[in-house]
Amino acid sequence: MRKPSGEYNQSESFRLENSLLEPRTSRYLTQPCSGTCHAKEILQSLNIYRQSGVFTDVVLQIEDQTFPCHRGVLSANSSYFRAMFGGSLKESNLNTINIQKISARIMGYLLDFMYGGSPAIQEDNVEDLLQASDLLHICSLRDECVKFLDSQLDPSNCVGIMKFADLFSIPSLSEKSKKLMLEGFEEVSCHEEFLQLSKEELIEYLSNDDLVVSKEEVVFEAVMRWVKENGTTGEKALMDLLEHVRLPLLEPAYFLEKVEMDKTIQNCPECFPLLHEARMFHILGSPINSLRARPRRFTDLSEAIVIIGGCDKKGLLKLPFTECYHPKSGQWKTFTSMPGYTKSEFAACTLKNNIYISGGHINSTDVWMFNTQLNAWIRTASLTKGRWRHKMAVMNGEIFVVGGFDGQKRLSSVEKYSSFTNTWTPVTPMLKAVSSAAVVSCMNKIYVIGGAVEDYGNSDMMQCYDPEEDKWSSRCPAPFSQRCISAVELDGMIYVVGGLLSTIFRYNAKTDEWSETASLPGPLESCGVTVCGGKIYILGGRDESGVGTDKAFVYDPKIGQVNTERPLQRFTSYHGCVTILHRPEP
Repeated sequence: MRKPSGEYNQSESFRLENSLLEPRTSRYLTQPCSGTCHAKEILQSLNIYRQSGVFTDVVLQIEDQTFPCHRGVLSANSSYFRAMFGGSLKESNLNTINIQKISARIMGYLLDFMYGGSPAIQEDNVEDLLQASDLLHICSLRDECVKFLDSQLDPSNCVGIMKFADLFSIPSLSEKSKKLMLEGFEEVSCHEEFLQLSKEELIEYLSNDDLVVSKEEVVFEAVMRWVKENGTTGEKALMDLLEHVRLPLLEPAYFLEKVEMDKTIQNCPECFPLLHEARMFHILGSPINSLRARPRRFTDLSEAIVIIGGCDKKGLLKLPFTECYHPKSGQWKTFTSMPGYTKSEFAACTLKNNIYISGGHINSTDVWMFNTQLNAWIRTASLTKGRWRHKMAVMNGEIFVVGGFDGQKRLSSVEKYSSFTNTWTPVTPMLKAVSSAAVVSCMNKIYVIGGAVEDYGNSDMMQCYDPEEDKWSSRCPAPFSQRCISAVELDGMIYVVGGLLSTIFRYNAKTDEWSETASLPGPLESCGVTVCGGKIYILGGRDESGVGTDKAFVYDPKIGQVNTERPLQRFTSYHGCVTILHRPEP
């Protein structure tokens, strides 16, 4: 154990001082040094004094060891010591200071650093060094520790480093750790540290749309590893975690074998509604804007918009194209052309990720299905009633065809299609016959908004169909009377666009109330409207001069803004516009 400076007599100090200074003095005379070099020489001398107890004026007591030091050096490095020695604290007059919460080993490293040494940072001491430098406010050493942790960051330790960074309020390191967890989730979830996440921390990552996984099965397997590793705590958290796994996107065979048959899940009745939702999606299909049916941004499966047919800029030529647009990449892909491309103002919808179109000219009963896996159009059962300028909506795994025009009159008739039996069945007619109306399903009901009731007359009526009662009723009228409008549902709200309106209107089905939600750059009608990635895309259409456009806009309800999107491939109006799940080609 070293003696504190107070235990050396004057003669010892004098002899030691001369022995230390003599060789250095002569060297300084022959090799002048200035700036950084000079400062380094001074610190080296002070460090030798410290190690030998020369000129020291304070002793740090840590555990059972003493460390003679210089108040000036300590204060120059640490605002903690500067406040202690320069203020009115009792320690400012003590010769021996007891230091708590730091081991003697770590204090040795700290003193070596403060006296000019390079930081001896290693994996086995970096956390202790950072904690000690944070406690003593040695900012430069703290920064060196952060740099070291940053350089060591990898999927095997990013969870622990993230927790450590949060504990010591190091935002840059915390954000980098979280970014690595998101981008390397598949590998991170295989390491032991992943199992130490709290339920709340795990949910934070599961609910992040930027989670990078090749497929949703990776997320499910990570959750089940966490649940089974955490025993009773994990089982209690199962439902809260599975709520953030997009079960409908699992492959059906995988879902049946790995999810439905899992004993832990079978013993958790709270999870059954989530399983039921996934089953219904696999069997009946589901609205594409359902949150758990929406692919994560970085999976190989993504939502894409399909534009079908339509009319050219002047409205004279019918377009045969079927084209797929990926908003995430901005890429277009050409599908097989629509059969009988002389169609226009037909109805389009998606069911089980296949696209259906019906009608397309006066009194047409044609119905075609585009199989997205085969990239082929297939004729299906014909409508029981020929119609044009009608709309289709999907509800409970069935397609409903609503209203339209048969060449002589507007139609109130409605029929539904079962893909299991490939048959159309009439249901109760609407209260009022309309064509070119907006039709959308929302909360297990079908809503018909506005539409034409005669050649020059439009309706503001809102008609609602309840399939359980097979009954129509009227709701709050729309704040407009228009035709050539379209509607989509997103998060329980109905949004209406078109009809040469410059405003996007929103209808709340729960409160039966209308409101204006955003403005468009100009009026549009007969435009394509669909939901993709939680946003509303408004594509093509005609302006107030009756001229087709290639303009595209996207409305984000979360921020309430309309932004310009990349234009379409060509000027298009009266076209089909739907969203599907699609794997883009590499």
